[in-house]
Amino acid sequence: MSAAKNKIPVETPLDGGTFISLQKSTVEGDLSMESKLYLLFKLQQTDSKIDQIHLLRGELPLEVQDLEDDILGLTTRTENLMQEIKEVEKVIAQKKIDLENSKALIEKYTVQQNNVKNNREYDSLSKEIEFQGLEVQLSEKRIKESTLVLAEKKSLLEVTKVALEERKLDLENKKKELDAIVSETAKEEEELLKYSAEIQSQIDARLLAAYHKVRTNARNGLAVVTVKRDACSGCFNKIPPQRQMDIASSKKIIVCEYCGRILVNADFEPQE
Repeated sequence: MSAAKNKIPVETPLDGGTFISLQKSTVEGDLSMESKLYLLFKLQQTDSKIDQIHLLRGELPLEVQDLEDDILGLTTRTENLMQEIKEVEKVIAQKKIDLENSKALIEKYTVQQNNVKNNREYDSLSKEIEFQGLEVQLSEKRIKESTLVLAEKKSLLEVTKVALEERKLDLENKKKELDAIVSETAKEEEELLKYSAEIQSQIDARLLAAYHKVRTNARNGLAVVTVKRDACSGCFNKIPPQRQMDIASSKKIIVCEYCGRILVNADFEPQE
């Protein structure tokens, strides 16, 4: 009684008429509804085993992907820093050339001042010497600034290279760990995937689409479940006796009105 009061409506393929139309078309197919439901149950069991294999791998695939992304980012950063360092070194080299040229001109103009014949020439050379003196100061300032920038970028490059090597080592270890797990379950997973494909090939396309829709929305990947202890084994809500009889008859598709999962005959489960 309390379960009925607390029931929350769940949107399922039944609401859109998908399962109803499938039930109406059952007589047109080669397989009985019971056979279709049994195939769905076997498909669910197979897919659940595949899910368990993936669960064994845990977060390793995501960790490997994250490390690969980090390595790509650090590699790009390293390349950019190396290019920036080359550009700064070019600036420093050019400013050193400008500095030497300015000093050479100052020396040249100073010599010429000693041989001038009038004040006008002297003043003109004085202005050139003064100008080149400012150029010397500017070049020295730029060289000093660029040298500091160069040191910072080289330091950052070394830190980035160390981080890159650490990520590469982490990736290598994670891949080895993941490969070890995959190799242990690869054969089993391959066989299960093949079996799953075989089962799916026997199921009506619309029914298969409904199964995948429910499975995608289900928290634990269970789209097809049985009734255990008078309750849906997916959400554990009570199933009315009449509805249980309909499920046991396997003559039509019954969907849990609480969670939207497909309910099938408990006898489908292998007996221990």
